[in-house]
Amino acid sequence: MASGHRSRNPPRWRALRSKLLGDNAARLKAVAGGLLLLSASLLIAATLLMRAGYPQFVWLQAFAEAALVGGLADWFAVTALFRRPMGLPIPHTAIIPANKDRIGDALALFVRDNFLTPGNVARRLERFDAADTLAGWLERPASGARARRGLGSLLEMLASGPAADEVGRRIREAGARKLRETPVAPLLGRMLEAMVANGRHLPVLEAAIGWARNTLDNQEGLIRAMVEDRTAWLLRLVNVDEKVADAIVDGLRALLAEVQMDPHHPIREKAERAIADLIFDLKHMPEMQAKVERVKRELLDSPAVGEWLEGLWGEAKAGLKGLLAGDAPGAIGASVAKSLRGEAALAAAVNALARRAIVGTVARYGDSIVGLISDTVRGWDAATITDKLESAVSRDLQFIRLNGTLIGGLIGVALHAVLMLA
Repeated sequence: MASGHRSRNPPRWRALRSKLLGDNAARLKAVAGGLLLLSASLLIAATLLMRAGYPQFVWLQAFAEAALVGGLADWFAVTALFRRPMGLPIPHTAIIPANKDRIGDALALFVRDNFLTPGNVARRLERFDAADTLAGWLERPASGARARRGLGSLLEMLASGPAADEVGRRIREAGARKLRETPVAPLLGRMLEAMVANGRHLPVLEAAIGWARNTLDNQEGLIRAMVEDRTAWLLRLVNVDEKVADAIVDGLRALLAEVQMDPHHPIREKAERAIADLIFDLKHMPEMQAKVERVKRELLDSPAVGEWLEGLWGEAKAGLKGLLAGDAPGAIGASVAKSLRGEAALAAAVNALARRAIVGTVARYGDSIVGLISDTVRGWDAATITDKLESAVSRDLQFIRLNGTLIGGLIGVALHAVLMLA
């Protein structure tokens, strides 16, 4: 062999052994029983031949006698593990059925002490790359399809059951509670201050001026009607109302055009100062802050806001279901897998999270798992546990019987040779 070590079971010997004995436990049991009967037959035959005047068969007698004793002893030992030999109430037999509860407790303690302690689990997880495992799972199309189907089914059940209403209610309550606890006036002040500092309020002013000009054009008839209604009938006879209305409309139109064209117009400067005063009041004036808080509470108490939040939750559910139904999950999974393989910090965070989660689960539920093992074994009847254990080790036990018969015979021959020499 390339390794320089000779195999303990050469292929030729393994093939011959498999042909003669087979790998079936029932066949091995029959072979072991047949070998025991053969030993008894050889013992009888050798004894009869010796009495007939053939003393050389003493060696066969020594072999057969010791083989029969060794085979019977091993048969008794193997049988006594699982049942009473020949049904006799011999002490310390049927060991496994009589001690199945102790076996279950010992198995549970073994699992707990060697596998389910946080320290052992943490050491075993040191070389476990959860990030790489997750990336490989996400990259496989079959895994992604199963994930989409599983998540889609789960989400469908949640969305159509009472759990969805409960989740939505909790989200609304949490959002409303957070808004009630958060002073919004200083936040609004800081937001406006950032907008002004970056010049992002200028488009709003331009839009307001444009809106005023459009409103003036659209409501010119209304302005003229108001002037006419407030003008005495005598003055209307000489068209004073039309001249006043023209002056008002033309003056407003010219003023708005000047404001729009001149970035340093006094009205713009007044608007800038008004915004600066509003920012200061929002950040520092208790009166303004109290007014904003009052408006906030009124909005939160409004049924319309509650309906709006509930609608947002419904839209989120529908959007997530649509996402899971399309091709987006596959692209998302591929992107996440690429990040897990390419970003060491993300992979380290995922591995640390997985280790903490598994170790925490073991620490929290380890005793429950141990109790489950012990209670399960206790719940089995004696025949069940006997059959399970015997089927698991029956093949090896039959080899013990075979070895006991053959080795016993060889020991018998050796002992007879020693006695002859002595």
